[in-house]
Amino acid sequence: MNLTDYVKRVSLEDFGKEFRHIAVWNSRLRTTGGRFFPADGHLDFNPKIFETFGSDIFRKIVRHELCHYHLYFEGKGYKHTDADFKQLLQKVDGLRYAPSMTRNEHFYYYKCQKCGQNYHRKRRVNTQKYRCGRCHGKLIKVEETSFFEKNPASKNQS
Repeated sequence: MNLTDYVKRVSLEDFGKEFRHIAVWNSRLRTTGGRFFPADGHLDFNPKIFETFGSDIFRKIVRHELCHYHLYFEGKGYKHTDADFKQLLQKVDGLRYAPSMTRNEHFYYYKCQKCGQNYHRKRRVNTQKYRCGRCHGKLIKVEETSFFEKNPASKNQS
């Protein structure tokens, strides 16, 4: 599927307006369905959203980004908090939020041989170079785990 052509078609069908820039896949996007860049007008989309949730949800995400796009070039409020944005998004039946994706979380567990202090890390630790912060004892790798996190957004909320 040519993404730019698809976005142009959605823009004409759902907004009655032309999309004049480019749309690209961005596999680095993790928690968002897409992004609008006001500086040059292009749109980025997360290919994992399309693969995971299908074309119906993806079309609603395209509508969301096109709301930003068209409102910006009309000189209206294009940000999430603006009334113009909220009204247009509701009118075209776009998604307010991207659906949450599961992601693979990987952790490393280390233990000090001297005092027994446990360390839980997302990144590997060079046990030849680094020592225990409490007693300067030698660290040993205890285990390595992987699991799927269902809702990454809930982790950061306190």
